[in-house]
Amino acid sequence: MAAIQGLENSDFRIQKLGECSIDTPLSYSERNDDKVANFTKSGTRVVLNGRLYSHETESFKPLLLEAAGPRNKIYFDPSKVKAGIVTCGGLCPGLNNVIKGLVHSLSRYGVQNIIGFQHGFMGMLPDFSIPFMELNRSAVSGIHREGGTILGTSRGFGERTEDIVDTLEKMNINMFFTIGGDGTQKGALRISEECQRRGLKIAVVGIPKTIDNDLSFVRKSFGFETAVDKAVESVYSASVEAKSVVNGIGLVKLMGRESGFIAAHTALASSEADIVLVPEVPFSLEGKRGLFATIDACLAELGRAVIVVAEGAGQDLLRHFEERYREVDASGNKKIGDVGIYLRDQIIDHFRSLNRPMTMKYIDPSYIIRSQAANPNDSLYCSRLASNAVHAAMSGKTSMLTGLVHNYYVNIPIEMAVAKRNSINPDSSLWRGVLESTGQPPRMV
Repeated sequence: MAAIQGLENSDFRIQKLGECSIDTPLSYSERNDDKVANFTKSGTRVVLNGRLYSHETESFKPLLLEAAGPRNKIYFDPSKVKAGIVTCGGLCPGLNNVIKGLVHSLSRYGVQNIIGFQHGFMGMLPDFSIPFMELNRSAVSGIHREGGTILGTSRGFGERTEDIVDTLEKMNINMFFTIGGDGTQKGALRISEECQRRGLKIAVVGIPKTIDNDLSFVRKSFGFETAVDKAVESVYSASVEAKSVVNGIGLVKLMGRESGFIAAHTALASSEADIVLVPEVPFSLEGKRGLFATIDACLAELGRAVIVVAEGAGQDLLRHFEERYREVDASGNKKIGDVGIYLRDQIIDHFRSLNRPMTMKYIDPSYIIRSQAANPNDSLYCSRLASNAVHAAMSGKTSMLTGLVHNYYVNIPIEMAVAKRNSINPDSSLWRGVLESTGQPPRMV
């Protein structure tokens, strides 16, 4: 139960703007076995901690998440809905897929008035005079085959809550979809709270976008599978380079500021990594079990070493970046040093001091990965997230985001999702799998 410690009294109830009294225009069924897709019945829940239960637990209190999906009664009259969509933060595979999914789902309800705010929250501020984009099925046709976002993006400005809500109010927006990660959703929560303070009936619904996969209670965020898919190609390249020379070392830096999920999954998917370094597991350079010794062992056994490092790993070693620890970027994230360049230089200096021949190949595919179009699995996932976000908003739900838990789509309060970052548990089977795949020491300190 350690993974859910402190959550026993957590409140996963979803806020609602009011009672749903309007018949939905969707022609789904409330019966089983009639060959017609079903509505989601009110009161349907998914047990969050069901898989963590054991007989050793003295008391078991199930934590329940609201099941996502269409309801037979909705809150908003579709003919009176004006929806807004915004994409924020860094690029991620699948952004266009989510935009298209939102537009298509809103159109199925009969919503005719959909706009996209360009360049993130910046595009909602009068200071910048950025025009909005009118969206319909024609405007989003084919965009899922392109990387990036047709709406553009930017970091920051989510703290300009009152100005953003002013824009929503002036434009008569009553349904607002925020596509973004931790910082974006924190901004969405503030926006929702300000709407409630003003008595505005605006549904604020988030679609979680964080390529690092670090939002709590969301099994995976969209774009993650595509990121791993493309990262594997870089690891293969590093492996080929390392195998082709004497004492070849391939070093691949991947995304993962505070969570090493991409690095871990890439290592397992490629089966080519000999060493994986993630923020959750400390490591040293020197010593019998340090990185240098582990590299030496790989070279002695295999004639090469392939290292995968998450960008947030080893930050305690980068003392010359100490000043940056006191700074944050526009999204509110702590600035970090470049561990890839640091390790590259340290490894080269180590071998030079020993007068040993070595060839280093360093690969940083981060921006190539971020700009990719979504693969089929991610494309499917984006579509499902978007449609469930629309179902929730049409039912008057707010201050929430959609996600996948135990293979069920659920509605999650934004407040819970951003309470803390999701990260790899070094005691978990995932990390054990990485150790078994690489053969690296369990502790490299």
